[in-house]
Amino acid sequence: MPVVPLILISIALLTLFLSFVTVPQGNIAVVTVFGKYRRMMHPGLNFKIPFIEVIFKRISIQNRSIELEFQAITIDQANVYFKAMLLYSVVNTSEESIKNVAFKFIDDRNLMQALGRTIEGCIRGFVATKKQSEVLSLRKEIVADVKDQIDQTLETWGYHLLDLQLNDITFDETIIKSMAQVVASSNLKAAAENEGQALLITKTKAAEAEGNAIKIAAEAERLAAQLRGQGVALFREEVAKGMSQAAKEMQQAKLDTSVILFSMWTEAIKNFAEYGKGNVIFLDGSSEAMQRTMQEMMAMNKLMDPIQGG
Repeated sequence: MPVVPLILISIALLTLFLSFVTVPQGNIAVVTVFGKYRRMMHPGLNFKIPFIEVIFKRISIQNRSIELEFQAITIDQANVYFKAMLLYSVVNTSEESIKNVAFKFIDDRNLMQALGRTIEGCIRGFVATKKQSEVLSLRKEIVADVKDQIDQTLETWGYHLLDLQLNDITFDETIIKSMAQVVASSNLKAAAENEGQALLITKTKAAEAEGNAIKIAAEAERLAAQLRGQGVALFREEVAKGMSQAAKEMQQAKLDTSVILFSMWTEAIKNFAEYGKGNVIFLDGSSEAMQRTMQEMMAMNKLMDPIQGG
């Protein structure tokens, strides 16, 4: 076979082979002609003009992530160390967005550098207006502030910020120790306040219980005294009735009523001896004392006669 036709057949086969391009799923190929943007190729088998159209870059439209570590300073001059995870992707598959992705940066390394520095700058600017004691509680606010500031810039690059996770926020060791001491002292203060409140409640309840007990005891004593008074009054009334009845009977029998007084006196002495429980009672046993006592009792009897007659 002649050499020339063989060469032509080889060139034709090579040209045909170079005319077809396969673009993987999740990627878009950017085609240029003599260095100038021409068109896009979507996933699948595509045709291009050999030796004229060139695949300038294959762009992934899948989500991407990078990890960042950087330092910021708060308004009260405390160093804060951040570890963040950034998730981003191409805004969309429109021609304008793909052109921005393909031609804004020389390569992906420069894109990563610009993206990381931009995120760091936004966070540092936010942290610089806050105190170190506020930073830990402002994760959501920091993320929201970064998204508000960076979304518009990223769109000009053809990208969109999907998520920003602040995985770790730490401080210098001295600050961490001081924060731990503040928390510990706050806990001790809260514990002391709770203990004081509990003690106050306990003492208050004890005082209320003691007051109620005293009130109940006083009420019982008052009732007992009232009952004792009623008993004494009833006893005296019965005694008076008995004495009056006995005096009437003795008057009818023409006997001296002073005998009743004498019998009451002797009965009283008997009760002293019987129920005294060992107590010593001194009585004057002379005839003069006996006579004086009888006179006093007779005088009392005379005072009671008008009352009985009434």
